[in-house]
Amino acid sequence: MATEAVPEASPAPASTPAQKPAGPWGVFHWAENATLTLVLGLIVLIPLAEAALRKLFNVGISGAPAITQHLVLVASMLGGAVAARENRLLSLSPITTFLKGGWKSAAQVIGFSFAIAIDLFLCVASIKFVISNYDSGRILAYGIPIWIVQLVLPIGFAGIGIRLAWHSAERWRERLLTLVLAGIWIALAMQPPISTDRLVWPSMGLLLLATLLGAPIFTTLGGAALILFWGREEPIASVSISHYELVVNASLPTIPLFTLAGYFLAEGGASKRLVRVFQALVGSLRGGAAIVTALACAFFTTFTGASGVTILALGGLLMPVLLAARYSERNALGLLTGAGSLGLLFPPCLPLILYAFISSTSGANITLKQIFLGGMLPGLILVFLTILWGIYSAPKVAAGPASRFNGSEAWAAVWDAKWELLLPVVALVTLFGGFATAVEAAAVTALYAWVIETFFYRDLRPIKDTPRVVTECGLLVGGVMLILGVAMGFTNLLVQAQIPDQGVEWVQRSIHSQWVFLLALNGFLLIVGCLMDIYSAIIVVVPLIVPVGLKFGIDPVHLGIIFLANLELGFLTPPVGMNLFLSSYRFGKPMAEVTRSILPMLAVLAAGVLMITYWPWLTTWLPTKFGH
Repeated sequence: MATEAVPEASPAPASTPAQKPAGPWGVFHWAENATLTLVLGLIVLIPLAEAALRKLFNVGISGAPAITQHLVLVASMLGGAVAARENRLLSLSPITTFLKGGWKSAAQVIGFSFAIAIDLFLCVASIKFVISNYDSGRILAYGIPIWIVQLVLPIGFAGIGIRLAWHSAERWRERLLTLVLAGIWIALAMQPPISTDRLVWPSMGLLLLATLLGAPIFTTLGGAALILFWGREEPIASVSISHYELVVNASLPTIPLFTLAGYFLAEGGASKRLVRVFQALVGSLRGGAAIVTALACAFFTTFTGASGVTILALGGLLMPVLLAARYSERNALGLLTGAGSLGLLFPPCLPLILYAFISSTSGANITLKQIFLGGMLPGLILVFLTILWGIYSAPKVAAGPASRFNGSEAWAAVWDAKWELLLPVVALVTLFGGFATAVEAAAVTALYAWVIETFFYRDLRPIKDTPRVVTECGLLVGGVMLILGVAMGFTNLLVQAQIPDQGVEWVQRSIHSQWVFLLALNGFLLIVGCLMDIYSAIIVVVPLIVPVGLKFGIDPVHLGIIFLANLELGFLTPPVGMNLFLSSYRFGKPMAEVTRSILPMLAVLAAGVLMITYWPWLTTWLPTKFGH
């Protein structure tokens, strides 16, 4: 969410974090992974146990929601520490992958030194936050003081800072230089040579430079908040307060739970079975390989929550299918890169959940059910347009006996994948059928995915593979939650400074037509989608655009789908769309070649985004009819 084997950033490393590393730190790393696995397991089991006890015996677990929410806090910081250990924290800039030798070392020293300094101040801010809660006497549950759990904030940031220093270079000399430079930044911040308000913009410039040189996204957003608080001489503990309040929100456990379900699919054999199903059902049609690509990618992205995982996981399966159907290499590359961004508008995709939460705190009254329903028809439009392009660009070759529809193979493929094909039904019926809360429905979905991949298909071994997959999921969740937490501090500062209100006034003075505003919004969000990962964009940009959209009378669900559809398009927009980098890595093609291949798909999907923008009923019809 973007990335490690993680969506939207860098590709997966050769080894997985759950493997027990060699050396003196091996036991510690193994224990860290095991703890993360246990915490995520409890996030699944506690809501299920609470729901079962409530239904069967009309009793519950004391403080179950609060316990689950604080376990998410623990998982987020522990997962962030594991991501830092594996050097897989999300970064906006891929520049260090192109630099070599001394240039690369210099870039990492500068970028990481600033990131370490920011991380230290985030650690100090969280210590102040915990101290402020020490005397409150608040109890989480079963006599456990809440400040005990909050200690995970400074401990997590400390662990991340140590690992940033370790990964800043391969040699001790450069690591020492990084720490010295970080110490200089810290000293200048604590004893500024001139008034802090005059240092805000130079500091922001250094932060931008560090970001361009590879500093993690969480230090970029957290650093921006800290610099602004510092310039205004306000307490930096406000950043940690916002971080804590966001991560322990009642809706946030759905994020790791639905993400976990997607990871069980990705790590099992679901991708092969799903490709076989779509190949058997529609592969015999003209453009069948493109139809298979669009449907498989959309299904997969819906549960993994990030198109980067889709390209990495399905690319090796689908590229041979397209080439065997005699698509040109350029068209096959463009189709796969473009289709990798499909599925973000289908429930229960992670960005939909996050948008519903953030927009509701910004004045829009949106439920999870409404945003899920609102994304269905627009998501189908984008899939349909991709299929049309795939059919149009298909080679004009007569079908032979081998390419004709085979009913027996289709039935066998569907029957083989039946449990995975039922996963959306389980998720949506549990969520919309009134049987459980959103968190409980997410827990049911995660448990169902684990059971079918482990015991029905036996692609995952319960003892050996489960910790590996859960740790991999925790790594992503931790990286994303770090971004969300520190970004919330930056967002709250913007709200305090009345930036959204000023934006509303400026837009109303400059733009008088709803349609012109929507067109300007498309252009703005396209730029945002190129420059920011989807998670930080939701946290930072949504509070700015929601008040403006409401002033122009735009339905909040429609505004949300416009927002996400534009970010989906931004993944593909040259020169810095994230999926372009991932596709270049996955298929071993130069960026220029990937960029040329994606241009037709970019035009097709842009047409779809305009349809979604200017035909509001595509978004509003289902929520109006069924969303209450």
